Amino acid sequence: MNSTDYTIIVLYLIGLVFMGSLFIKRNRSAGEMFGAGGQSPWWVSGLSSFMTMFSAGTFVVWGGIAYRFGAVAIVISMCYGVAALIVGWVIASRWKALGVSSAAEFIQMRYGKSLVQFYTWFQGVLMLFSLGGSIYALSVVVCALIALPEGHMLANPETGHLSVTFTSVTLCLVVIAITFGGGLWAVLMTDVLQFIILTVAVIFVVPLILIKAGGIGEFITLAPEGFFSPTASDFTWWFMLGWIVVHFFKIGGEWAYIQRFVCVPGKKDARKSAYLFGVMYLISPIIWMIPPMVYRVINPDANYEQAHILACQAVLPAGMIGLVIAAMSSATASMVTTQLNVFAGAFTTEFYQRIFRPQATDKQVVFAGRMITLVLGCLIIAGAILIPLLGTYTGFILAFTAMVTGPLVLPTIWGAYSHKVGLRTAWSTTLLGMSAGVLVKFGFQDGGFLISVGFLSLMTEWVQANARVAELLVGTMVPLAVLASVEILGRKPEVDPLRIFEKPADAPVVADLKASPLPAILSGWTVAIIGAVMMFLAILDAEERWVLVGFSAMLITVSAAIFLAIKRKSVAG
Repeated sequence: MNSTDYTIIVLYLIGLVFMGSLFIKRNRSAGEMFGAGGQSPWWVSGLSSFMTMFSAGTFVVWGGIAYRFGAVAIVISMCYGVAALIVGWVIASRWKALGVSSAAEFIQMRYGKSLVQFYTWFQGVLMLFSLGGSIYALSVVVCALIALPEGHMLANPETGHLSVTFTSVTLCLVVIAITFGGGLWAVLMTDVLQFIILTVAVIFVVPLILIKAGGIGEFITLAPEGFFSPTASDFTWWFMLGWIVVHFFKIGGEWAYIQRFVCVPGKKDARKSAYLFGVMYLISPIIWMIPPMVYRVINPDANYEQAHILACQAVLPAGMIGLVIAAMSSATASMVTTQLNVFAGAFTTEFYQRIFRPQATDKQVVFAGRMITLVLGCLIIAGAILIPLLGTYTGFILAFTAMVTGPLVLPTIWGAYSHKVGLRTAWSTTLLGMSAGVLVKFGFQDGGFLISVGFLSLMTEWVQANARVAELLVGTMVPLAVLASVEILGRKPEVDPLRIFEKPADAPVVADLKASPLPAILSGWTVAIIGAVMMFLAILDAEERWVLVGFSAMLITVSAAIFLAIKRKSVAG
């Protein structure tokens, strides 16, 4: 990397913060700041959901798996797409039909304040702290490419590269700045921008990296045995099935995704956003996983968690690699801004407004929301600094997703359909499910406190041989068993049916809203400006001119398509 790349990175991050500031005046109420006023276009919501799942996992976790094991990473990523399509068919429109503004509001109405307070505090603190790890993980990858002169104030003296801690804290501050000012609108917009830039960039990386490897035939010949198998190592077909199930629950019931389903104008928009999310995850993994897979042939001794970015560095010209690194970094930041916005909204409405200031004005609520965003942002910074001491990010994210998702989201999903399940069952499901997950993780796996118990030897042996499947099985089956038992065996509802079930399918306040054209307008202009910058760099770089011109032309074409769609929409409307 050179000074051009560094300049592009800095300008790009400044631009993201500036874009967030454009929405400051738009956030006049909690509904605007944390729900986009119910006016997010379905395609913005769908792409934002895609990027929320995307981020660090694509580059660090699945990129590393693609480098080590090959095509299995594509199949794992496609499981997200299958899960999202099922969510679109079954659940997405249900959340919009219920007329709630957030998952926290639904849980408050359905189960009461004790559970929503527990979920808010437990998920908020644990989730945001753990998200600091994702920022750290990507910072390690990015810093590996940025060598600094000896003695530089921002350099790590042990490696000679940019300090990982400095990069992590900088990205965290960008996250806080975007969410603090622009709320959900800014989060949605940065997600869409990351999607456009990264997709166009990787479309260029794929043919370039294949050419560098000697072509498709040479890549296939030199690839390790079993590299194109759909399963490998711990990632069996049973794991794939479990991964679909757990992500059906995650996408259907996790607060960040529910927020995407309720911030659109109507039920059909919620369903379409989930379908777009699903289709994108059935197509995009084929493109995203090819670079690290091919790089295995080019450099079989690379750090697998850096394989994706090293593949990009190997073939992209100056300026373009800087843009890709900036977009990769801010894509991870976008995932974090999503969760930060969700839990800042939950703490603001369910803690500040409901308990401390029930009579607070919209202005006071928005101000409190911004202050809470700052406090929660500090929690992310703490995670970015401390999580590296706890082990690899890849192992952490696999175990965390498998064990925690079911217990935390299944009561929410089940409660949207069932009258029988009440507060007592919700608490039992959450606590028993989480306890079972901890037991499997720390009791039966290597070094666990139960491995020396004789009569449990067969179970210990099976868990250690099928660690990933065991985590998924316990994380889903225990909470499902509790809920299903109450549903089947319970003679009467634990609570009387609440008024939330009596709301009309389409409340007027929702049905009368229209999607805002602002996201499309900002996306069009931003992509056009980046395309113009790349064209200017093409003039200066004769050696890599054709790559930069092609990249610029594709961005400008995307921008033109966006403005054409806006014009047709305005004429039709």
